[in-house]
Amino acid sequence: MIKKELLEILACPQCKGQVKLNDQQDGLICEKCRLLYEIRDDIPIMLIEEAQKLD
Repeated sequence: MIKKELLEILACPQCKGQVKLNDQQDGLICEKCRLLYEIRDDIPIMLIEEAQKLD
């Protein structure tokens, strides 16, 4: 589980906008860029090239 304090300071690396935890709590979503950044072993993978595009 990602800590609330960390979630508050994380930003999308592409647009620098706010990210939020998805419903499954296994990724972070940037609504503006429509990208999902996966969380692996409680570590958010904030690399644009590894993000998944949302429909």
